[in-house]
Amino acid sequence: MNGLSSQLCEIEEMTRAVTAAPASADILLCLPATLITRAVEMAAGCLLIGGETCHSEISGPFTGDISAEMLKDAGACAVIVGHSERRQHHGETDTVIAAKAAAARRAGLLAIICIGETKSQRQDGQALHVWARQLAGSVPVGMSSSEVAIAYEPLWAIGTGTIPSTEQIMEVHAHIRQRLAAQLGTDGRSVRILYGGSVKPSNAREIPELPEVGGALVGGASLTAKDFEAIFRAVPLRG
Repeated sequence: MNGLSSQLCEIEEMTRAVTAAPASADILLCLPATLITRAVEMAAGCLLIGGETCHSEISGPFTGDISAEMLKDAGACAVIVGHSERRQHHGETDTVIAAKAAAARRAGLLAIICIGETKSQRQDGQALHVWARQLAGSVPVGMSSSEVAIAYEPLWAIGTGTIPSTEQIMEVHAHIRQRLAAQLGTDGRSVRILYGGSVKPSNAREIPELPEVGGALVGGASLTAKDFEAIFRAVPLRG
């Protein structure tokens, strides 16, 4: 829940930076619905624009909610569903998240489905069970790699400055890949898997180089052009 009209200048600055020197990564900004149309115009195709969540229904008596079709109509190309804050503060279950992901597919949006464990779940040895349950319950049957991406965000790393070790990240992403292949078949082997949780310029080069890491889900560091540009400039070129 960040972003006012006065802050669109940050997107203008990011667009200017990418125009001057194209980035080595796909850059997607997921914004409040109030800013999407203006951000799309300002980004001028240099940056992709998405939404932060959506409702599962096309329309109806859901005052205050935003449908996937509304996001698409505003100019979005993607939407985040199942973010840890939505799961925690809004009580969103895997079933609800799967319905939102299906709505994103219906509207022609990429669904970025977030999964991740709490500190206590990791300490209790339940992390693998948590990921498997969330993937099984949150990813609709038949999703293709062009329709879905998975974002692994360990809740204990979000905003704390502490991140998993490279070994832990590789372990998690390998398990996610195996589960996706089992759920979605061959297409599950090409779904992009993002890492999220205290991503910053100092680790933005190392993390994307790890096996099965297809990008980063950036939080607070994406609020200013200066910090965010430092991150996407650090991402290594894929050979």
